[in-house]
Amino acid sequence: MTSLADTPLADTPLPAPRSARHSRPARGGRHAAVRPPAGRPPATGTHRAPGTLPIESWLLMGKTRQGALLASLVAIGIVLLAMPAEQRRDGFDAVNAAAQAVAGVQTEAPRRAAPPPASKDDEDDEAAATPAGDKAPEKAEPAPAKPAASPSAPAAEATEAARKDQPGAGPGKSLRTTGSEVVALTFDDGPDPVQTPKILDLLEEYQVKATFCLVGAQVVRHPDIVRQIVAAGHTLCNHTWDHSLTIGKDEPAEIKADLDRTNAAILTAVPTAKIPFFRAPGGNFTERLVGVAGGSGMTSLYWQVDPRDWEHPEKETEPQHIARVIKDVRDQVRPGSIVLSHDFNQPATIVAYEKLLPWLTENFTLGIPAEEPADRPVTPPAAEPTPTDTPAPDAVDPAATVKPPADS
Repeated sequence: MTSLADTPLADTPLPAPRSARHSRPARGGRHAAVRPPAGRPPATGTHRAPGTLPIESWLLMGKTRQGALLASLVAIGIVLLAMPAEQRRDGFDAVNAAAQAVAGVQTEAPRRAAPPPASKDDEDDEAAATPAGDKAPEKAEPAPAKPAASPSAPAAEATEAARKDQPGAGPGKSLRTTGSEVVALTFDDGPDPVQTPKILDLLEEYQVKATFCLVGAQVVRHPDIVRQIVAAGHTLCNHTWDHSLTIGKDEPAEIKADLDRTNAAILTAVPTAKIPFFRAPGGNFTERLVGVAGGSGMTSLYWQVDPRDWEHPEKETEPQHIARVIKDVRDQVRPGSIVLSHDFNQPATIVAYEKLLPWLTENFTLGIPAEEPADRPVTPPAAEPTPTDTPAPDAVDPAATVKPPADS
């Protein structure tokens, strides 16, 4: 290390001497001091101890790398002397790091041993040392493991499927299944003077009883077909007066008036007829609609199997349509199913049932859905309505008066 005596001070300004006796000799060394006369002390502030430098010289030495290192070490020594003894140990690492930074030396940081795991007593002491107003930091808890796929998922799906198979699982708590092993065939939107007699003949051939959901306006036009249905032992169902797809949104009084008008037309054709069921056009049941129908003694009848026999895509040929209806019924039907079909203006449906009835009677028991409440007759209104805007039945073409429905 360079000694203080060898440090060049050519650029260091020194205070001018106050008198000639304090002047330095021109030669003989830069730090040679003038010895005062014997017996006289030196004047205060005019002399420095040998080998010392003014503070300005120390600051100027920081311009060089070695000088900066020396100045840092001196400053650190002063700080350490002034630091309490118990804090010196922790300061050594910082001092070393500062000295290395000044000298441009990098060394690997010392590795510290991992602290031992805290015991229960240490945790209690730490909790006791925490001030009441300062909440101790909470320990991070491990993230919960993602649960594995539940092995009961198939069971849940089976439960949901079983729920949908319940009789009252239809919209508005309507009847979705028969409530037994019986498969029920239902035919909507008639009576049709051409197609209904054809399906009646097929049902008679295979000794099958079905349910016919009748539209009131068609009943007025073809009361003789209604009488054929009842005489063959089939069951009747109210399908509103004019196939209103929005009747479920009407006020209860309007709903009741529509259903009563349809029942009155049926009872006009067959006074002894029973009408145990009601079906909303399009299956658009609401709880209000189901409630009004129930108040009139009719169970709301939905379905489980819908071959969409009313739908005729543009590029679908009639043989393709018939094959699709047959396939859909065979794929979807199972014990307890209610099957939706149409006898109004659907000749392809009749052809499809020529193939379906032999297969259905061989594999299932066909019949009528269970009634809730069972077998309650409908009381006809006091005055039988006589529609003033409907022509006589023989003068009306059914295909021209009631358009095929969108879906039922």
